[in-house]
Amino acid sequence: MARDRSASNIGLFGGTFDPIHYGHLRCADEAMEALDLDRVIFVPSAIPPHKPQGKLLPAEHRLKMVNLAIRGNSRFSVSDFECRRRVPSYSIETVEHFIETSNGRADITFILGSDAFREITTWKEVERLFTLCNMLVLTRPGKPLRGLEEVLPVETRKKFCYDKKDDRFTHLSGRSIYFRGMIPLDISSSEIRRRVREGLSISYLVPPAVEKYMYTHKLYR
Repeated sequence: MARDRSASNIGLFGGTFDPIHYGHLRCADEAMEALDLDRVIFVPSAIPPHKPQGKLLPAEHRLKMVNLAIRGNSRFSVSDFECRRRVPSYSIETVEHFIETSNGRADITFILGSDAFREITTWKEVERLFTLCNMLVLTRPGKPLRGLEEVLPVETRKKFCYDKKDDRFTHLSGRSIYFRGMIPLDISSSEIRRRVREGLSISYLVPPAVEKYMYTHKLYR
């Protein structure tokens, strides 16, 4: 796939990261490789609109753990944009923020999993979101999703055309949706939280610095 080298190709990777683990880091690395991104910015959410409130670890802890997890990788960074807000975090507003702060010089790719993409029609102003950024949908074995038919209504699908050469669905605006398979790492934040509650090992599930932070601050006990 040809790309514009005059623009900065940035991947935005949002999520609760409660806690961040090696599966998240692998997703970011594979996203960067799949679309030749210059860097990936992790964007922890403070108040995700699609998840129950009151069950998340405070944003300050999750933000610190992401910082610890990405330390040493110069192509990974973290943004506290959503954590600083006291209102629900909507992807459309986050994408607009990064477009504005780059003065329009960044080509934004929003990174998400197939489960999140299946719910995308419930997102705020999703039709406009399709015109502002590319989307990279990472799929896992056993959870096949390679097209738009299962998710988008007919009228929305008509605005996309499949590009066989680059294996992408291109919107009338010129933005694209990519589906790419990822190496299966069966790690989940919920399983890590359960193991901590039960006093079980989480070694090799999260980076050592994150594990140390969790135990130092007695998180998820």
